[in-house]
Amino acid sequence: MKKDQMILGRRGMLRIAACLGVAVTARVLSTGEAGTPGRPAGPPPPAGPDLPAPGAAGRGAAGPGAAGPPAAVGLRPSTYRLQPLTEGGRTGVGRPLPPVRHRPFLELPDLGRTMVLTFDDGPDPAYTPGILRTLRDHDVRAMFFVCGEMADVHRDLLREIADDGHVIGNHSWSHPQMTKLTRSGIRGELERTSEVVEETVGATPLWYRAPYGAWNRHSFELGAEMGMEPLAWTVDSLDWTTPGTGTIVRRVLDGAGPGVVILSHDAGGDRSQSVAALRRYLPRLLDAGYRIAVPHR
Repeated sequence: MKKDQMILGRRGMLRIAACLGVAVTARVLSTGEAGTPGRPAGPPPPAGPDLPAPGAAGRGAAGPGAAGPPAAVGLRPSTYRLQPLTEGGRTGVGRPLPPVRHRPFLELPDLGRTMVLTFDDGPDPAYTPGILRTLRDHDVRAMFFVCGEMADVHRDLLREIADDGHVIGNHSWSHPQMTKLTRSGIRGELERTSEVVEETVGATPLWYRAPYGAWNRHSFELGAEMGMEPLAWTVDSLDWTTPGTGTIVRRVLDGAGPGVVILSHDAGGDRSQSVAALRRYLPRLLDAGYRIAVPHR
């Protein structure tokens, strides 16, 4: 099962989130899958050892790259049909649907000295528990963009993620490249995953992330129809390439800055470096004065 992210293009894109109706993320704040072999890793970030002070415009490197999508996996017809969301996040009447975006959020500005940690492709019993322990030790919350086929098998971990107060996002069922699917294929990937999440933790995802960072009009429209906002990332740790724990730590610290969204993984391969790196960079971010938080709507 191939899981990874198509690295989003150029640094100039990092400013676009400010034009995307950011009030949805600024309103409330709660403190605190696998790499595809052969995908170009992109240039490494600067090797400077110092952590940027809060307020610095540090950003991690995100070199261009493309990955061939895995073969689409057939899905059973989903009985899941989302309605407007209530305040509790359950399906039902109450919460208005979000607008249809034309681009994903790449960062979450206007949140002060705050960063968001995200983990894709899980949950995985080999690595997710270690990440949860570190987050618990520092009393911070993160976002977990889960793949439905993993969540379905490891519902106990999905419940543990929710019980710890983390945000669960939708990362599709089988991690295909959405731009290669029909509209109904995209709907099936998103609906089936949201169905598993709701069945397991009693609430539907309010955020989603396209596999490989490959978005199109259908994915934006369907995500909004299902009550979800699209979130990409500011800094790609490239942990899926297993570059070494120290390299992952350096990339995160070099990219630190207000509103930055960090991309890491808790599944899809050997993620022991990702687990070890979190133990090293998280206390350094907190010592530097950053809050680690998750957005809510």
